[in-house]
Amino acid sequence: EICRVWDMSMDEDVALFLQEFNAPDIFMGVLAKSKCPRLREICVGILGNMACFQEICVSISSDKNLGQVLLHCLYDSDPPTLLETSRLLLTCLSQTEVASVWVERIREYPAIYDSICFIMSSSTNVDLLVKVGEVVDKLFDLDEKLMLEWIKNGAVQPLDPPQEDSEEQPVFKIVPCVLEAAKQVRSENPEGLDVYMHILQLLTTVDDGIQAIVQCPDTGKDTWNLLFDLVCHEFCQSDDPPIILQEQKTVLASVYSVLSAIYASRAEQEYLKIEEDLPLIDSLIRVLQNMEHCQKKPENSVDSNTEETKKSDLTQDDFHLKILKDISCEFLSNIFQVLTKETVAQGLKEGQLSKEKCSCAFQNLLPFYSPVIEDFLKILHEVDKTLADDLEKSFPSLKAQT
Repeated sequence: EICRVWDMSMDEDVALFLQEFNAPDIFMGVLAKSKCPRLREICVGILGNMACFQEICVSISSDKNLGQVLLHCLYDSDPPTLLETSRLLLTCLSQTEVASVWVERIREYPAIYDSICFIMSSSTNVDLLVKVGEVVDKLFDLDEKLMLEWIKNGAVQPLDPPQEDSEEQPVFKIVPCVLEAAKQVRSENPEGLDVYMHILQLLTTVDDGIQAIVQCPDTGKDTWNLLFDLVCHEFCQSDDPPIILQEQKTVLASVYSVLSAIYASRAEQEYLKIEEDLPLIDSLIRVLQNMEHCQKKPENSVDSNTEETKKSDLTQDDFHLKILKDISCEFLSNIFQVLTKETVAQGLKEGQLSKEKCSCAFQNLLPFYSPVIEDFLKILHEVDKTLADDLEKSFPSLKAQT
């Protein structure tokens, strides 16, 4: 019967009725006392449904005791209860009126960091990992200060050595936990992978976050290897239709952004191999080629009722494609800057730097990265003068400058 109430609570009238009869207080009592995992899951689930409605969400969020009890559910060992708790938290964090209340509450309970890191690093429940990832992504997006606190959390070692008879508590670091979750969701949930890649991208927006990735060689190497494998062997491959880019544009933007941030510190990173530059160039140019295809709008007539909707969708798509293009061009220019004569010769031999691909790179990098292209052309003149001359003819602005 309580399961039927759970289903019915998705209806706003039922949710308001439950609110009127103080259901949140009743559920709080159950959560505080019951040891039955199924009942706890259902109570949090009903509250999660009720919180989808703004008025009720504000009411639930303003109850400090209920807030404490709900956050305490994050320490639960039952995956379904953890899933419903994460769903409820995400719903509240998505409501602008109450988001800051929950961020502050979470900041007051440092143990939540350990609990979330434990879930990310050890759970095999993909649904739970995706929802927890969405919560972390939302928290970092809302509050940079909290993100910095969580980055530093794992970096601080306890001052006192553990006693011989006490169990040593694991020290969770945010980046390895995020990577572990990303590997777990990778094959089963593309949207989940997108979420975890965006968490990594948010981490690279602050210097402490970049250091958290690259400072420990093992963590930096793991991050690089996973992301390199994604762009070179999984996303936007040569046998994929160009339109695949529409599905992968946000996750690719995050992945390239993180790779670029690691690449910028390559002098310090022994795991960044020069021989990986050409596969990256190949991947980036293929994305730029597919982008040109995606941006050619079909001339089909559209139904008048859906015309406005389609316009707004296209605008959103164009916006994400532009972000991906900007990130790809910056990353590509960084790689071009360190290309050696030997690497260029190898790229020509293996096809990563064919005339078609170089033209695509030039088309996208000019005029913003003109000095980079000019330096690349100087090397190309030494390796393949005919190709260099052909490219200069195709791009007269370069000929004028070189």
